[in-house]
Amino acid sequence: MNDHIVKAFSEELASLGQKIATMGGLAERQLSDAVTSIERNDLVLAERTVKADVEIDAAEREIESLTILMIARRQPVASDLREIMVALKIANDLERIGDLAKNIARRAERIIENHPHRAISGFVRMSRAAMQQVNDVLVAYSSRDTEKALAVWKADEEIDELYNSLFRELLTYMMEDPRNIGSCTHLLFGAKNIERVGDHATNIAENVYYLVEGEPLFDDRVRLDNTESSSAEIAN
Repeated sequence: MNDHIVKAFSEELASLGQKIATMGGLAERQLSDAVTSIERNDLVLAERTVKADVEIDAAEREIESLTILMIARRQPVASDLREIMVALKIANDLERIGDLAKNIARRAERIIENHPHRAISGFVRMSRAAMQQVNDVLVAYSSRDTEKALAVWKADEEIDELYNSLFRELLTYMMEDPRNIGSCTHLLFGAKNIERVGDHATNIAENVYYLVEGEPLFDDRVRLDNTESSSAEIAN
């Protein structure tokens, strides 16, 4: 591979990394706006957040097109191929985070109309923890920092614990006053979306580790989540 081709490929890889950073910023903003719309009873912001999802979808399509072109044109191997495939996987996780933020924003009206304010504070606290994870893992990707990626990976348990705590709190409010059932149910599903945001941040952390180390990060943790059966009952 001559110097010109090497330089062109390096520029394409740099462009790919920049596109991931831009898409990450969009996902962070959408998630923050979705949570803020509920925290501040702002239905206008919620509606704008739902509409903004098209930007993230477009960013993912652009990254997909670029990666396909790079593979076809450069036929990369080893670390270069790993770089491209990891970027594609991260873009997919960011797109899912955008979808989850959109789902939260769509529930804003039902949550706002009659919600226990104490439960909202728990939801916001959990959301901020998840948003911090997303921010940290994007920094880990841009700086190729495996220590920061591992910290995000380990912190996922904190999100799970916050979700389980909020779940129990919301059940208490619903049992205390049946009028809370509708809004609390929507808030519960919003919290589940936040918990899944944490899962996607964990996925990105695993891919960052793989990108840098060249080997997968195995997850042998035991997750304790006693809310699944109850969530299914509420959904029905």
